[in-house]
Amino acid sequence: MPAIAANIARVRQHLAPHVTLIAVSKTYGAESIMAAYGAGQRDFGENRPQELLRKAAELPQDIRWHFIGHLQSNKVKMVAPCAHLIHSIDSAKLLHEVNRVCETLRLTARCLLQVHVAQEETKFGFLPDELLSYLRSGAANALRSVQLCGLMGMASNTDDMGQVRREFRLIKQLHGQAREITNRPDIFTHISMGMSGDYAVAIEEGATMVRIGSLIFGEREAARPEGR
Repeated sequence: MPAIAANIARVRQHLAPHVTLIAVSKTYGAESIMAAYGAGQRDFGENRPQELLRKAAELPQDIRWHFIGHLQSNKVKMVAPCAHLIHSIDSAKLLHEVNRVCETLRLTARCLLQVHVAQEETKFGFLPDELLSYLRSGAANALRSVQLCGLMGMASNTDDMGQVRREFRLIKQLHGQAREITNRPDIFTHISMGMSGDYAVAIEEGATMVRIGSLIFGEREAARPEGR
């Protein structure tokens, strides 16, 4: 699939060295993923636990799998051992459940806290004030089996790039505040934001990770917001 390799090269031309490209491979098969792999891509995003589990077992072991979908508490045990990074920790309850499961499994989960700044009520995440209040409470400091690595967020699904930019800028501001509160500048480094339609704006506003699916693999049926 030479088109996939060409698409990756085209996207990478717009990425600064510090920005990680996550190829959103949800719903795509092994052939498509291996075409991207052959072009040097190693970071892939999935949003369904069963699909992630299957692909992680079948595909090269040096792939870094990113879980970007809404994570249900009863699926944490499936996702945690496979995920290089969980982007979608959308509540304190979920974070504590990930810690509990990982204590049992004797592993540490690298996580991003998902913040809700978009207009759509259907999106998940901490509200800005809720995020900062939780971090100020110190409750996360007692969690020994999770590592907080930054924030993830999605902008509103709109053609108004001014609004999208403002929402990305807010995520960047929240990241700075959260970084000060956590006092872990060595690990609280990532801002995962930006998808196929708005990743250039996200990079301008401070993204360190962008989640791109259709620009790499082509349009999918029934695309979902996590990596459109």
